[in-house]
Amino acid sequence: MQVQIDTREKKAEVQRIEAQFDALGVQHYRSKCYVGDYMNLDNPRLVIDRKKDLQELCGNVTQQHERFKRELQRAQEQGIKIIILCEHGGDISTLEDVYFWVNPRRKDYRWITVDGKPRKVKVKPQQMAISGQQLYKSLRTIQERYEVRFCFCDKSETGKKIVELLTVKESG
Repeated sequence: MQVQIDTREKKAEVQRIEAQFDALGVQHYRSKCYVGDYMNLDNPRLVIDRKKDLQELCGNVTQQHERFKRELQRAQEQGIKIIILCEHGGDISTLEDVYFWVNPRRKDYRWITVDGKPRKVKVKPQQMAISGQQLYKSLRTIQERYEVRFCFCDKSETGKKIVELLTVKESG
């Protein structure tokens, strides 16, 4: 197996994953990918888009929604299947687990400064960060609309998981 790694992947993350590839005897090189972050040259119609955690995935679904959607559409138009691999770890191992995730950014109160003094104010629900339930619903919609598959792993096993996912031949 020879894996292409997107050049836009962060250096520290790539070094960690490349070390895992090396331990598995997987050949790899860096080059810009059309979509996603990792591709097996033997099966270029299947790619992996790695996310460092659910916070990054939230950002893609909310603040960067249009860019994220364009990438999914580009893949779909070219007949490329995307697997989004989220390295969240812990108690998140399936898409259904996302429903119960508690976003650490979701707070009922914020500190602001009024007349030079800190003051705690209640945040309106629409100003709060996305909840696990909301993220789950968004990811299910993405899964159905763009035929995306979501997988989860711990950072210590990302390289192994990428190899496992890219080895499986997708039908269709």
